[in-house]
Amino acid sequence: MLAVIDVVLIILFATLGRREHEHGLGLGGILLTALPFLIAYVIMTLVSKPWLTINKLWPSGILVWLGTVAIGMVVRIMMGKTAAFSFVIVTLIVLGVFLIGRRAVTSWIAKRSQQQKA
Repeated sequence: MLAVIDVVLIILFATLGRREHEHGLGLGGILLTALPFLIAYVIMTLVSKPWLTINKLWPSGILVWLGTVAIGMVVRIMMGKTAAFSFVIVTLIVLGVFLIGRRAVTSWIAKRSQQQKA
């Protein structure tokens, strides 16, 4: 379920970017924009053993975030798209807020739930 939230956040990132740059907001265009980062996310998530680490900030959350950006940029370039420095910076920031932020919130909720049980 938490991986689904991450996927939705990556699609939201693509949607916001397309809207900001006045690209079409059709589902196909959004998914095409998100695809390199979704591929990278799946790779990095599988490498991080999500059944053990889906909520962990360190080191798996950081690695998933940075790997999603790095591999996503490579896949994006391989697909014939650009990866201007400003785009890389924005991607790093937005996906960081989304992917690390989701893990921080999830960890906080889990800790709070454990404290209430004790």
